[in-house]
Amino acid sequence: MKKPFLNDTLLLLVFAAVILAMPILLDPFGADYPDLLQKFAIYGIFAIGFNILFGLTGYLSFGHAAFLGVGSYAAVWSFKLLSMNVIPAVIFGIIFSGVLAAIIGFLSLRRSGIYFSILTLAFAQMSYNLAYSVLTPITNGETGLQLARADPRILDRFFSEETVAGLPTTNLFGETMSGYPGFYFCAVLLIICFYISLRIFRSPFGLMLKGIKSNQNRMKYTGLNTRPYMLTAFIISGMYAGLAGSLLAVTDPLAGAERMQWTASGEVVLMTILGGAGTLVGPMLGAGLIKYFENIFSSFDNSVLHHAFSFLPDQVTDFLVPVVGLFVGSGWQLTLGLLFVVIVIFLPGGLVEGFNRIYNFITSNRKREAQSVEVHNQAGE
Repeated sequence: MKKPFLNDTLLLLVFAAVILAMPILLDPFGADYPDLLQKFAIYGIFAIGFNILFGLTGYLSFGHAAFLGVGSYAAVWSFKLLSMNVIPAVIFGIIFSGVLAAIIGFLSLRRSGIYFSILTLAFAQMSYNLAYSVLTPITNGETGLQLARADPRILDRFFSEETVAGLPTTNLFGETMSGYPGFYFCAVLLIICFYISLRIFRSPFGLMLKGIKSNQNRMKYTGLNTRPYMLTAFIISGMYAGLAGSLLAVTDPLAGAERMQWTASGEVVLMTILGGAGTLVGPMLGAGLIKYFENIFSSFDNSVLHHAFSFLPDQVTDFLVPVVGLFVGSGWQLTLGLLFVVIVIFLPGGLVEGFNRIYNFITSNRKREAQSVEVHNQAGE
């Protein structure tokens, strides 16, 4: 009975060690700078939360960007009204996104399948349009919500009389949330979110969600009301997205309506499918892969390619640079699209399925070698 707990504990420890060591592990890949590491952690939280809904229940939401945007707006308003301390901002981001998720989920979960997906997309677009034009006194419309020196910041002014030249920076009890301190703050929250996701996957509640994904109609025939379980999963998933949105505001105190566009919702779907929907670490892998492509591959231009192929003859270099240039730089999404097609066709379970196949292949070869050695030894005797 204790074996699953030990396995889960080991998994959590390994995950935490890898996340905290990312500045070292990603250095050979040129992805060790704080801004990119923060994106890995933040969008990892976003994808892990989305996986609780999509991976466990099979309900595909195209509207999770609404919760990401609400979390950002709530965090920036916390910075403007209360304090530059990140703790209230994160709490308000989670609460407001959870409330919005409860409203949208209550209405959208009346339908299933493609109708549910379209409903969530419609609510997300309505949220985007409200933030962009209708609610401009709250969201500042197209310009986005930003900090100003004249903001009240009641708690900061009450507990401190110091005046800061220029705009203040976000902090955690005095520690500035920029650079590596900002990354480690996001990393710790990512580890906590992963642990919560792990407990949900292993809990009776998680098993109930998996049963809904497997055959919801059969569960209804037994007299079970599945809607409360679905709504709870939707709210939890939305709160994860709100936390990610508030962390985006922590690392960059700005909230804009662009974070609520449908493309942001589509991005988290790609992250989850690429990594492996329904798996524990898959969404994090997918988020890291997409953000790596977006920030590293998109920076490759012709000069970088010429330098990379400089060891080849000039004629070969002149041929390769234009061809490879189609897949990097501004064409990085073409590479990502091809990778997505390959994974969906050959690895429907995502990157995690690929790793499992490699692991099973290696272990099966070792077993065959051990058996052949044993047979040879018995024959020699």
